[in-house]
Amino acid sequence: MPYDYDVLIVGAGPAGTACALGLAGSGLRVGLLDKAQFPRDKVCGDAIPSPALKALTRLNPAWAAELRELTAGYRTDMRTSRLVSPAGTGVSVHWQAPAFNSPRLQFDDALLTLVRRHTATDIRENSAVKTVTADAQGVTVQLADGASLTARLVVGCDGAHSAVARALAPAPLDRTRHCAAVRAYFEEVDDVPATTSDFLFLGRYRAGYCWVFPVGAGRFNVGFGMLSSDVARQKLDLKLVLQELLATHPHLVPRFTRARQLTPIQGFGLPLGGSARPLTGPRALLCGDAAALIDPLQGHGIDTAVISGLLAADHAARCCAADAFGPEALAPYAAAVQRRLGRDLARRYRLMRLLARAPWLVEGAFRAAQWPPLRRVLVRAMA
Repeated sequence: MPYDYDVLIVGAGPAGTACALGLAGSGLRVGLLDKAQFPRDKVCGDAIPSPALKALTRLNPAWAAELRELTAGYRTDMRTSRLVSPAGTGVSVHWQAPAFNSPRLQFDDALLTLVRRHTATDIRENSAVKTVTADAQGVTVQLADGASLTARLVVGCDGAHSAVARALAPAPLDRTRHCAAVRAYFEEVDDVPATTSDFLFLGRYRAGYCWVFPVGAGRFNVGFGMLSSDVARQKLDLKLVLQELLATHPHLVPRFTRARQLTPIQGFGLPLGGSARPLTGPRALLCGDAAALIDPLQGHGIDTAVISGLLAADHAARCCAADAFGPEALAPYAAAVQRRLGRDLARRYRLMRLLARAPWLVEGAFRAAQWPPLRRVLVRAMA
């Protein structure tokens, strides 16, 4: 059959743009579509971990440098994490690897700008997906506006509620491997150095934390998240929980006395990595949140999204070169994600559950971290 594209990427966030960048120069016809018009906001913690930047640097150092230029004025380079235990014990961790916080409104738009500048990708915004079907001949993506697109292979990078995953690699929601979170933007927050992110762990709400992240231009991403199974069991409204924490937590009250809330509190979901969630389907690869690759211990996922997007680009090119799209041809992608990310995510999920069941262990770790040699050991275990 005649195809519109060799590879059609659904979702233009970090996973989708990384996949498009990874396919630059491949000679393949690549399409990248998203339901939104960029720049668009994405409810998130806005942390850009160092592995994401390292992966882009390995792909093309000039592109990584250009990304920093594009986000100048819309980011804060991070040097320190301040952690507070449920009992109030504090630990500061200083990082050497480059990382920054940046609102997704600007960060995702910067990544898409790199795709526009450096690839021949056909970008389609305002293109919501209605249905996705696949057979031995190819993949057909029906858009909400009535348009129909065909491809040899589809790459699902369309987030936690992925239309590609629902259609071609469905998996039931497991609340024990899913986090719910809320966030809002503030300004005039006190005692938060520009290069420092704050994490507060809470005895009442285990398997989660509250955060205060500077994101540039005097703004702060402030949020709270925890396991969805615990949210359901305790019948919590996370928006109310965050408001309560800001009004009552002894480490937050003095910081937010003068603070001004800039946006409503909004919620989002985080499908945690380390599970047996399918990463492939008929003529389909899944990346990022669509593949449930959120770090269970720290809650970030932009690094795993970028890495999985680049792995998908590599395997999509191989499949197209061999004209092979069956399960045996797609299986190496799942194996590569498992080697690069899956094993570590599974280990971190087990550690997260252990810490949630044993609050005494959390306090013991914080006390041990007061001694610099043990702090270095604990940081390596959690980083």
